[in-house]
Formats: sequence, C-alpha cells, structure tokens
Amino acid sequence: MVDLAGTNRDLARSRQRLAEVRDEERRSLRRDLHDGLGPALSGVGLGLAATRNLLRRDPDRAEDLLDRLTDELTARATQVRELAHGLLPPALADGGLGPALELLRDQYARAGLRIVVHGPTGLDPLPEPVATAAYGVTAEAVRNVHRHAGVDSCTVSLDRRPDLLRVTVTDQGRGVPAGPTSHGVGLHAMRERAQAVGASLTVGSAGVRGTTVCLTIPLERP
Repeated sequence: MVDLAGTNRDLARSRQRLAEVRDEERRSLRRDLHDGLGPALSGVGLGLAATRNLLRRDPDRAEDLLDRLTDELTARATQVRELAHGLLPPALADGGLGPALELLRDQYARAGLRIVVHGPTGLDPLPEPVATAAYGVTAEAVRNVHRHAGVDSCTVSLDRRPDLLRVTVTDQGRGVPAGPTSHGVGLHAMRERAQAVGASLTVGSAGVRGTTVCLTIPLERP
C-alpha cells in the first residue's frame, strides 16, 4: 500500500509538471502572437493604406513601400511556420514519433534548415507521453538551432532499445552561449518534458563548435 501511494503521488506530480509545461507553452505562443505577429500584421495594414495614398502622387515611393511590406510579410510567414513547428502533430496520438519527425524535417527543409535523421524512423508505436516528450524536446532543440546556431543543418539521432529511447540533436553552430541559459523558456520546457516521463536531459557542447541536446527516456521492457 505504501508503494502504491508513493506511485500515485509520483504520477500526480508528473501530470502536474506536464500540465505546467503545456501552460507555459501556451503562454509563450500567446506572447509570440500578441506581441510579435499581431502588431506586425497591423503595421502591414497601415503600410498598405499609406501605399494607396501614394499611388497617384508619388508612384516611386509607393513602389518602395510595397517592396518593404513584401519583405515584412515574408519574414512573418517564416515566423508562422516556426510557430507551427512547435505544435504537436496528430501522429503522436498513436505514438508515431517517426512520422512526426519526418514531418518536422520536411517543414524545416522549406525554411532552409536541413535535418539529417540517423537511426530507425520506423519505430514501433511508443506510449503517447513518451512520443510526445521526445518530439517536444526535439522540436524545441531544432527550433533553437534554426534561430540561434547560425547553421543550415543539424542531426537528429534515434537509439531505440528494449529499455530506453535516446534522442540526440547535434549542430555545429555557435554553441551554448555563456550566461544563465538555464532560465530560458525553451530549455525550461525541455527539462519539464523530460521530468514528466522520468527522462534525463543534457545540453552541452558538441566539441569545438556546436551544441548537443540528449534526451534519454526509460521504457518498460516488453
């Protein structure tokens, strides 16, 4: 009975941590939409109104303004794609980590980042919490590469064993910056996802250059 009570408490804490991670991700998404994308689109609308006023009396200025608005819309479209990358694909509901990672790879290919996947993508179905945690950490690590590493490729390595799943994301970019990076929202979310499934997470140097994010999730033996 004591062991059962302890297990129930651990399960409750795990669910609570996962709920907190989801809430933090929702707040982060809301900030991105409210503070970034929303004002930018409003600015584009004002710019289009100004262009209409310039069309007849100053066509050259109107054309220059249209060029800048086009660049702004292109940048915001890229931002929307980055936000979409962080959403969980429906395939994860069936434990389909492999198809979800293939979709992530295709999405980032269109954004200019090549993801090289090593290991078996045709993984057997995983428990949904495991697949969700593995995908969430991978997506956040790849997003960091795309935003901060200054490279056009990274590697995702999968190691599936009877008793564990290990996912490693490696890049050869700028590396982990000095300073209190442990308080970043992205890294905090990755750590919380790992804790929710009893996994270990390490983030460190990939050697002379670059960063390695390694997630190891214990699995029940079949």
